[in-house]
Amino acid sequence: MRPSAKTLSPDPQWQDLPLTAEPDTGQLDNIKAHLDLVLLALEALTGIGSEAMLQAAAELNLEHIVADRVGLWRLRQSNPMRKSSGGRKKLDVEEARSLVLMVCHLAHKHQELIRRAVSLLEQMVQQNQPPHQTALLGDYLDTFSNTYQERMEEGDSISMELLNQLAFKLSIDLLFYSAPNGHRRLWLALFDRSN
Repeated sequence: MRPSAKTLSPDPQWQDLPLTAEPDTGQLDNIKAHLDLVLLALEALTGIGSEAMLQAAAELNLEHIVADRVGLWRLRQSNPMRKSSGGRKKLDVEEARSLVLMVCHLAHKHQELIRRAVSLLEQMVQQNQPPHQTALLGDYLDTFSNTYQERMEEGDSISMELLNQLAFKLSIDLLFYSAPNGHRRLWLALFDRSN
């Protein structure tokens, strides 16, 4: 029988992810939503799927928290913005920390692609050209928008302009999260946004 996450000693990787106070339900909902959006952007930009996320969990020794596709699906479904209510609605702090480490690990692995996307975005903005005219950004926007509309409650009612702005903001965020201290940046951003 596998020990539960509650009985394990704190993961040394979590030392950079301090918690000054236990987040309330509203904060946890915001954290869940933002983590899922960051993962959605990472998926849309890099083309990774659940296998890559599970591989990241294994590489980070986090299988006790994210053991399989079903466990990962339940963590993703905990986002209150999701259409489906079939998943678990609770996300604990250890699971949030684990997702932060996984996101940043994967972003670091795909840093070159993320950097290229952000550089292209800057270039297109400077030239006053629509970013979606480049293949990389066009594919990213299409995938992000389609996935967002498919998965999120407000997916059908949000404008394409807002979706594009969200996608571009998240791609820039991913560049910061791909840095060596990216996990700390993401962790702090989650709590800044959740207040």
